[in-house]
Amino acid sequence: MSTPPLAPAGMAGGPFAGPQAQQAAREVNTATLCRIGQETVQDIVYRTMEIFQLLRNMQLPNGVTYHTGTYQDRLTKLQDHLRQLSVLFRKLRLVYDKCNENCGGMDPIPVEQLIPYVEEDGSKNDDRAGPPRFASEERREITEVNKKLKQKNQQLKQIMDQLRNLIWDINAMLAMRN
Repeated sequence: MSTPPLAPAGMAGGPFAGPQAQQAAREVNTATLCRIGQETVQDIVYRTMEIFQLLRNMQLPNGVTYHTGTYQDRLTKLQDHLRQLSVLFRKLRLVYDKCNENCGGMDPIPVEQLIPYVEEDGSKNDDRAGPPRFASEERREITEVNKKLKQKNQQLKQIMDQLRNLIWDINAMLAMRN
């Protein structure tokens, strides 16, 4: 599950160590960097889980019920995992810095403008239409509409009950007439 560390630009290894590979290593796009960063984070989580598993199974070397050889073996594994974890964090830092470098010229867009919403007339909100509406305002409006809807439903239920009673009375009068 571990991914190989990023090779510095100009130091691409393997059978494609020519100038094309060096140029390709320099021209990694931001989406690929994000994917590499995501895989690195997954590796960090996996390694951290392994470290906690080792720590949970490891006991203190007090000499009572534990073999020194087993303790040393687990300690070596733990130190190896910690070294790999530090390498992964360095790799993640490189990816993060490269992504920031690639996205340095972009203007940050407020999160509120990235979420589209529909106006009451059915048209979508445009950035130039006015200030963005926040989720708390929309939630308040939805609760108000729900309250009004419940009131209307209650009124309709009362009208239906009254009509049912009226029809019952009419049917009872007709039955008594015969």
